[in-house]
Amino acid sequence: MRRLLEIISSSFKMALQELAKNKLRTFLSLFGVTIGIFCIIGVLATVNSLQTNIQNQLKSLGNNTIYIDKWEWGGGGMDYPWWKYAKRPQPEFEELAEIKKRTAAAQYAAYFINTSVSIDVESGTLNNVRLYGVTQDYQEIQGLVIQYGRFITEGEFQRGINSVVMGNEIAETLFGEAERAVGKQISVKGRKSIVIGVIKKEGSQIVGGWQFDKCIILPYNYAKTIVDENRADPILMVKGGTGISSKVLKDELTGSMRSIRKLNPTQEDNFSLNDINDLSENLGKAFVSINIGGWAIGALAFIVGIFGVANIMFVTVKERTPQIGLKKALGAKSRVILMEFLLESAFLCIIGGLIGLLLVFILTKIVTASFDFPIFLSASIILTAILICIVAGILAGIIPASQAAKMNPVVAIRS
Repeated sequence: MRRLLEIISSSFKMALQELAKNKLRTFLSLFGVTIGIFCIIGVLATVNSLQTNIQNQLKSLGNNTIYIDKWEWGGGGMDYPWWKYAKRPQPEFEELAEIKKRTAAAQYAAYFINTSVSIDVESGTLNNVRLYGVTQDYQEIQGLVIQYGRFITEGEFQRGINSVVMGNEIAETLFGEAERAVGKQISVKGRKSIVIGVIKKEGSQIVGGWQFDKCIILPYNYAKTIVDENRADPILMVKGGTGISSKVLKDELTGSMRSIRKLNPTQEDNFSLNDINDLSENLGKAFVSINIGGWAIGALAFIVGIFGVANIMFVTVKERTPQIGLKKALGAKSRVILMEFLLESAFLCIIGGLIGLLLVFILTKIVTASFDFPIFLSASIILTAILICIVAGILAGIIPASQAAKMNPVVAIRS
């Protein structure tokens, strides 16, 4: 063990000496490794961060939740049969009670309408604000966090009271500070309403979904008196109970909806059951392709880097030939010589990789600060970078290290 540590220490010192003695040559040779790590780790970090953010946002739409709509989500391609979905009936409020009655797997169910309105306050008018009219179980499904004030009560839902829960960004725009919005009066399409709560700020959304920072939430019985719900994209959302898979929930809901709409066995479904888990799986497949692209780009740079490091090692072996011969004459074994040069090659690649990691780290800070999109370097990604560098170093140094290990000590000393 002690001997191994000595070999590692010696190889590390030699790598640093090579870098210090031939700065330009070594830097240019390591540049390919640096760019390779920058490309691979940059793509991995971006994709990993993007995937994490999107998955978290999809979870915010409701974990283990099925959305009943006339439209099938995730479409829009050339083969998307929009004409067929357009003819379907929209979800209706009256179907909500029937779903709760007929679907044993459902723990929560809510009705939801979504449209755009203008808000008037004393200081002026704010246009294009999203209005969400919801029923009582909506908060349980979405898991909304109220930062100031409170959410709508059961009595307010049932009586259709003019209570409003406001998004953080809307509250800051209208009242300067979000906390000051609670208790204020606003006018929604000419109807006076009272702000009772402000939702905790969630930040920018990468995917679609509900923009809670830029919305107002009203009890459905009040919202339907302000807007035309038939033009407000109504949907039904159903969350399964503990231990109920989305597949089981979806199967039950299919039977419930067909029964509610009195469809005979030969008729097609005139509704879509959109599962958030399906969207997550499709996104996961897309991210795999993006990762492969990043690896391919980085691999090209790495090939150049490996040849550059191999060139350094060939030159190093040539320069140290007398020293290698002397070591072998004093009893150094071939495997020790081999290990020394392989470790030196690996350390050189690690140095190039660390420079690449530093560049990625700087880039993540710039992107995070500029676009309000958090990109992070996880421990697994950093470990991956180091392992790649070690493998690249071994591949780059294996031939020159083998030549050094096979040298005849007498010939090497004379050279």
